[in-house]
Amino acid sequence: MPEERLQKILARYGVASRRKAEQLIVEGKVSVNGKTVIELGTKADPERDEIRVTGKHLRAPRGLIYIALHKPKNCVTTMHDPEHRETVMDLVKGIKDRIYPVGRLDYQSEGLLLLTNDGDFANAITSAKSMVPKVYEAKVNGYLTAEQVAQFIAGVPLYGRRTARARLKLLNRGDNPWYEVEIIEGRQNQVRLMFRHFGLMVEKLRRTRIGSLKLGNLKPADFRPLTEEEVRRFRRELKLDAK
Repeated sequence: MPEERLQKILARYGVASRRKAEQLIVEGKVSVNGKTVIELGTKADPERDEIRVTGKHLRAPRGLIYIALHKPKNCVTTMHDPEHRETVMDLVKGIKDRIYPVGRLDYQSEGLLLLTNDGDFANAITSAKSMVPKVYEAKVNGYLTAEQVAQFIAGVPLYGRRTARARLKLLNRGDNPWYEVEIIEGRQNQVRLMFRHFGLMVEKLRRTRIGSLKLGNLKPADFRPLTEEEVRRFRRELKLDAK
């Protein structure tokens, strides 16, 4: 088997997403044939080399796993939490193989979250280049003006870079209206910060769709495996089988 970059191997073997795998390497938690590796360009052959992560031997997953979880509020999207808060991994303890969350939802947000051990799939979902739409329902403490709606859709400055075009729809009126927001990026707290740009606060945030996959009637803290057809549809959307 030809050599591959270590971060790609770790992602493919279900250790973590490619970005997190890079962090593990930089932190000196990965070794190849007994030598600690901290350079991201390092390559290896998992069939020939002994690769260890935090001292544990890297083993190929028994099969690819794709999970849809309804992340509840007051739960962190991470493998481990130093503050000992509940994590999304606590909700999927029945899954024997190592999986990890694809992207994130912040502590106060809820909704659809994917977990997998397929590194290429996770990387494609989170990459802005793939332009995978993510749809949210946001309860806000006020209304956007017509001019602000146009600005919201066109993109707002965030961390020195304008957000990509979005889709915005008013779902319910009232003192605290609900908006449906569709974005193709996944910057941290992006939806909340886009409303904050116009002086509004998001009181509730729920992700209802990723690509073609809908949250549906999945209840908070419940999860289910994706069907074969759902996985095939995702792979078509992400053009993974064409690579």
